[in-house]
Amino acid sequence: MKRLPVLVLLCALLTACGKPGTPPPKGPQASALPGYPVQNAAAVQGSPTLDRARARGRLVVGAKEDQPYLGWRDPATGQYSGFDIEIAKMVGADLGFGVGQIEFRTIASANRETALQNGQVDYYVGTYTINANRKKLVGFAGPYFIAGQSLLVRRNGHSIHGPQDLAGKKVCSAAGSTPYQRIRQDYPKAHLVGYDTYSACVDNLITAQVDAVTTDNAILQGYAAKAPDELKLAGKPFSTEPYGIGVPKDDRVLRLAIDDALVRNMRNGNWKKAYDATLGLSGVPAPAPPLIDRY
Repeated sequence: MKRLPVLVLLCALLTACGKPGTPPPKGPQASALPGYPVQNAAAVQGSPTLDRARARGRLVVGAKEDQPYLGWRDPATGQYSGFDIEIAKMVGADLGFGVGQIEFRTIASANRETALQNGQVDYYVGTYTINANRKKLVGFAGPYFIAGQSLLVRRNGHSIHGPQDLAGKKVCSAAGSTPYQRIRQDYPKAHLVGYDTYSACVDNLITAQVDAVTTDNAILQGYAAKAPDELKLAGKPFSTEPYGIGVPKDDRVLRLAIDDALVRNMRNGNWKKAYDATLGLSGVPAPAPPLIDRY
């Protein structure tokens, strides 16, 4: 079967693409999003990353573009939306940069560490799991959300109920991601397929070229909510994935300033408002914000 781009497939599945008699799909509404007053961050000194951003007059933030309700780039307008995007904006405001001073740049999972190390982005917000191996290469603020690895399957499928059922199945994930590595290490009898993006995995799932897509439940919730007649989550999460904001490894000043920004926005209600207006549209209510793990 010829593989169509995932946006075309999702458009065919979703109700806003011209199918008569059906309501438009849910999506983040600008009117429901919190505002983020720009703070005076002059006291935050000693960060080479912030110094470069101030000199250029804008922040450059790495993000995902293919994760509904988390990090999504509208192909028509080029605008980014989702919970991760809101996290990036609220942090940026606390660092002294308004929404108009943030440039989002799509970075694939496999290239996140390199992008931070070579200065391609100032920080990265994109379902980025904090773990010990990555801490050897980059720094992490947060966590700002706790997810768990899960499985997405076709709604008419009945053979996969959890990772114990993956032997002999074609399982797709983003190359270089934590979920990809876990399947390779813990479930070696699965036939693992890796792509640069989860949208490519979902495309292959819809067209029956793979049997399951695996990544964090927050990401999969968005895809299932976008195409509920075609896709569903299978089983319960089988890991704990603390999402952090990636920063250059040696920029401790920036890392701690972002920690402060996260705490402030969790306490003032912006974190929950941002969740409710984005990831909450998948139907899963907001959890309690996680505790920040300063180091």
